Amino acid sequence: MKTISIVIPVYNEEKGFKKFYSEMLEPELKKLSYNYEVILVDDGSRDKTLEIVQGMAESDSHIKVVAFSRNFGKEVALTAGIREAIGDAIMTIDADGQQPPKLIPEFIEKWEQGGEIVIGVRGKYEKHGLVAKIGSKFFYKILRGMGVKDTVPGSTDFRLIDRAVADEYNELTEHGRITRGLMDWMGFKKVYIDYIYGNRLAGKPSYNFGKLFGLAIDSFISLSTTPLVIFGWIGVFITVASFILGVFVGIEEFILGDPIGLKWTGTTCVSIFISFLIGLVLISQAITALYISHIHAEAQGRPLYIIDRKNSRNLKNGKAKKA
Repeated sequence: MKTISIVIPVYNEEKGFKKFYSEMLEPELKKLSYNYEVILVDDGSRDKTLEIVQGMAESDSHIKVVAFSRNFGKEVALTAGIREAIGDAIMTIDADGQQPPKLIPEFIEKWEQGGEIVIGVRGKYEKHGLVAKIGSKFFYKILRGMGVKDTVPGSTDFRLIDRAVADEYNELTEHGRITRGLMDWMGFKKVYIDYIYGNRLAGKPSYNFGKLFGLAIDSFISLSTTPLVIFGWIGVFITVASFILGVFVGIEEFILGDPIGLKWTGTTCVSIFISFLIGLVLISQAITALYISHIHAEAQGRPLYIIDRKNSRNLKNGKAKKA
């Protein structure tokens, strides 16, 4: 019988996690026609969360606990859980009850029908802060505007991945990782499920504005080099505009003798020249940054390509080699 692994990062969830597990998650898992395991990754909790999940693991053989020595962040916790998972499919879900476990059978059904990455798309909110809603919309719009087309707006870490996807994901080595972005980049067959984003069972979210902003910056840097290109084009625009303006001033003032009476001053000429130099500096910085981005890409150590072993046949070696 196949096994489904459920990976749940937990951080300071002592007030609501037992209720989430016993009332929302466990009843759905017991209905499955699969074996299941639940991997709880404690991300350096400062309350009694670790003690609670350890007690749960001692009384329930389905539960495994991965305890971090300190707080490493949700993305690393997801990675650790996926690496520990032994299931034929791995489901990732938050511990606060905002992502409904009752949809797990639907995720599994989509997987059984051939979906290799089944992604929960947050369509509506029961209750959520206005800043978070607006910030989320702008995040995905900016991301898509920067050329990252694989990530659907509203997609979350509430998802199921096939064993083949997990094996390839475990080969990725970069530290500044965005789990959903890396999985989307891998290019396996994706299926989407809309869901309503619920309310927390207890406590306050650990992802404050600062952490969310940092996650957005990491996403832009790790998934796209478009910001480098944008500043390069700004430099080109400033350089070309100041050059044209400088030529115009030279002809109008010094060759034609200022026939239209603009009365250009020395300060104006110096300002135009400085703008021209600023443009050159921005262009050179963008070129240098692009070189650095290539170094960054090489340092990440990603494979040159990923083979879909399920749809390939008679291969001598099913894994891609790194450069």
